[in-house]
Amino acid sequence: MGLVTPLGDELELFWQRLTAGISGIGRITRFDTTHCECQVGAEVKDFDPERFMDPKEARRNDRFAQFAVAAAKKALKDASFSPRGPDEAGRMGVVIGSGIGGMETLQLQTGKFHRSEVRKVSPFMIPSLICNIASGVVAIEIGARGPNFSVVTACAAGSHSIGEASQLLRLGKADVMLAGGSEAPLTELSFAGFCAMKALSTSFNEDPAHACRPFDAKRDGFVMGEGAGILVLETLTHAQSRGARIYAELIAYEASCDAHHITSPDPEGEGLSLCLRRLLQRAKCAPEEVDYINAHGTSTLYNDRSETLAIKRVFGKAASNIPISSTKSMTGHLLGAAGGIEAIATIQSIVKGLIPPTINYAFPDPDCDLDYVPNVALRREVRTALSENLAFGGHNAALLFRRFEDS
Repeated sequence: MGLVTPLGDELELFWQRLTAGISGIGRITRFDTTHCECQVGAEVKDFDPERFMDPKEARRNDRFAQFAVAAAKKALKDASFSPRGPDEAGRMGVVIGSGIGGMETLQLQTGKFHRSEVRKVSPFMIPSLICNIASGVVAIEIGARGPNFSVVTACAAGSHSIGEASQLLRLGKADVMLAGGSEAPLTELSFAGFCAMKALSTSFNEDPAHACRPFDAKRDGFVMGEGAGILVLETLTHAQSRGARIYAELIAYEASCDAHHITSPDPEGEGLSLCLRRLLQRAKCAPEEVDYINAHGTSTLYNDRSETLAIKRVFGKAASNIPISSTKSMTGHLLGAAGGIEAIATIQSIVKGLIPPTINYAFPDPDCDLDYVPNVALRREVRTALSENLAFGGHNAALLFRRFEDS
């Protein structure tokens, strides 16, 4: 597992801060927010792409692709794996999702165009801004010649990428897949768009650490973050043949659509309910067997309410006994990268027997009445854990992980 996050870019440091309830959210420093209703975000600090890429290649690529390369190389190092020869390279693929791709590149080059500096528009503009370039650049950097594409499903892209990569392994199309998501949306243009939608938190500009408060009655919008989260997925045969350390087993993946509205979730949670119900059926897993749910939990009024309703519908009486937390309360919402980073947090809960909290939970909402692990991490054995993500367009994705037990 490899990541780049507002809480750090080393796995153990990220986990320590996450379970300690430390917020990675602060005032935006990357640009002037004076005229923005929202002035807070979850920035990745002190990131140097030249630690992971040739300086020339780093300059040619957008920040979101740089994040992807860094997280991918960290994941491979953590997995103690690199392809040896053309045969292994041909059986190794990459699927990295992004919601909006190279926004920084788009804004910078559009500015040149509107200043009548057409001849100064970069020849690398198009490849730098397209969402699939993260997968392509990672493959170039590590020499992966197997299946390679990008999933673009907004805030569900990271989870969909991991799920689709696992399908390729099950179909025998590859032995190893790098999968997850990457996003660098902290630009004036992105902020302007999300502010216009009234989607961002605006009540905590003077108190950024408390801005993201999933399931809390005083939540008023999400907080945008940036970063990347990448997993190394392998078939069991391949992992065991090389003596790999196995964190967990991905036992099921499902996807569905609300077919309701381009931005608002289905208020009855029917699309997510369908996704979760099919996930449990595919895994042959009873609701009572799920020990933890890493929720989408964006801190928006409608999302948190509909997500709670979907969980209650699918898990029935068991819903009240399952710890549920939103790690976005600390990382912010990393859009297309959320699923990758949250999958890592979910897997870590299995490995460590510790469930991250939902911080800033102070005022209970009667519509959100489950156990959200308020403010303090919960020490508990976790054998089976669920990570779920929702997205504009009504996209839903869910991943079910289980502790690996070598028979």
